[in-house]
Amino acid sequence: MDGFTRPPKRRALEQKTPARTTLNRVEPRQPKQPPVTTEPFGELPTPKLTSIKSRFSLPKPHGKLQWGLFAAACLVLLSGASYAVYAIFWPEPEPIALIEPTPTPEPEPAPEPTTIASRMSGREIDKNTAIKPIYAVQIENSPEARPQSGLREADIISEAIAEGGITRFNALFHDNIPQNVGPIRSLRPYYIDWFLPYNAPIVHAGGSAEALSDIRTLRIQDMDNTAGYFRRVNNRYAPHNLYSTGPQLLELFTARGYKNADPIPSLPRKVATPAETPTASVINLKISSTLYNVVFTYDKTSNSYLRNQGGSAHVDAESGQQLAPNVVIVPILTKGIHPNRVNTQYGTVGSGEVFVFQDGIVTKGTWTKSSRSSQWQLTDTNGAVIALNPGQTWFSILDKAASVTYQ
Repeated sequence: MDGFTRPPKRRALEQKTPARTTLNRVEPRQPKQPPVTTEPFGELPTPKLTSIKSRFSLPKPHGKLQWGLFAAACLVLLSGASYAVYAIFWPEPEPIALIEPTPTPEPEPAPEPTTIASRMSGREIDKNTAIKPIYAVQIENSPEARPQSGLREADIISEAIAEGGITRFNALFHDNIPQNVGPIRSLRPYYIDWFLPYNAPIVHAGGSAEALSDIRTLRIQDMDNTAGYFRRVNNRYAPHNLYSTGPQLLELFTARGYKNADPIPSLPRKVATPAETPTASVINLKISSTLYNVVFTYDKTSNSYLRNQGGSAHVDAESGQQLAPNVVIVPILTKGIHPNRVNTQYGTVGSGEVFVFQDGIVTKGTWTKSSRSSQWQLTDTNGAVIALNPGQTWFSILDKAASVTYQ
């Protein structure tokens, strides 16, 4: 026909539709019915949803570099998440104000000491005094020479018989400078043995032949009677009127070009400890005759021994004050007459009994002197060294222990 094709008959189409087989049972295919809806506008089209996985999927990393960057990014994300959790559940504590400790100030350096223990007396003296010369002066003790000048300023005094029972003093000066010193008299050999340990020059007016010889032999610095440095006073008659002064003797020492030699170790010293109950308050020394016998009376207030001789107080001519040494030492030495039948002589080297009075008590012991130039060594009955109080020390030499009594 004019190009128009007639549609196939319905029956023919239906026959061509295969039948649905269910359990060997053939059912005819039902024709598709249009969906029934209660919506006023019919069934709405269902929107096409894109899955979340497909929307947020990341490109898969390729190669080591990309994997490294990927791992680093993950670590950063994990760290941030961890910090966020920590910040929420464990908030930072309030800052604690730190209290700065108060710095400990550095201790002030100890000031340099301005004093030093005297090698002569043990007293504290200034350093300028410590370097001054030591010198020994031979001082008379006959009744015409009393009262003497300078003994009060001496550091160590040795008292012994010169001749005829008349005593004489050898006084060592260092710590104090006497304004006047005298009367100055002649020297005997045994006095040398008591100042020689200090390497001191000797101030004297002549001496026995043996003593003058010893000065030369032992090379002792000699300061014999010298014009311009010694003088005769007019209120006493010769030979009891020869005097000098401390400053003049130091000038003479310099004028002679003498040197202040260091002495050997001095007498050991200790801290003074006065006894609560003194047991030796009065000391009687029978030296020769009434004019020269001595009594020392202990004064607890000053911890010293007031000296009396010839039945009266032994005073200083310059101050009028009674002499009062801090320590009294009585060594017992052998004594005899010199071959010249005039002068006394003592056995100064060796050992013997000794009485040491200080602090109101007495210590008995032994003195030892190994040579003329050696220092006194004083030990108690147990062999321990006897240390002495600081201050003036007075040696009174006796030849018998029975001549010493005390109470």
